[in-house]
Amino acid sequence: MNKRIVVALLSLLGFNVHAQSTGMAKAECEEIMNALLPFAKQMLEQHGEFFPFGGTMKSNGEITYTAGYDGREPPPSVDVIKLLKDGFRSGARSGQYKATALVYDVRVVLPSSGQKSDAVAVALDHRDSYSVVVYFPYQIASGKVLFGEVFAEKGEANVFK
Repeated sequence: MNKRIVVALLSLLGFNVHAQSTGMAKAECEEIMNALLPFAKQMLEQHGEFFPFGGTMKSNGEITYTAGYDGREPPPSVDVIKLLKDGFRSGARSGQYKATALVYDVRVVLPSSGQKSDAVAVALDHRDSYSVVVYFPYQIASGKVLFGEVFAEKGEANVFK
């Protein structure tokens, strides 16, 4: 994966926010994304899949990893995502978090070709009104994850309301 592409995508997606806070929000979201993405890659290489997981950046800049479990084996991914989002919103309301990242496996339509692909999605939200979902299309060949062309879209902005 090319970090310059990720940085370029994140810099293109500053949505109506003051430039200084947008720059800091993008940098902090990039930091949390770069901390979490290797785990998704590791799980794909070892197991061919992964359950949704997340991470948070606390107000002091510390990054923590987050998982959700409701007692079922295996837990449905949609329910794990809901648990994680609920936890993110709660921490955002209390001022505990300044950024969150939700990482999950999806099928996407590639903008460059219109073809479908598996992808790691990273939904990033920041308290400074920054929200983006970055997609890392991938293939698994000989047990190794090969990332394709990264793309992004505006996020839902529903963590920090």
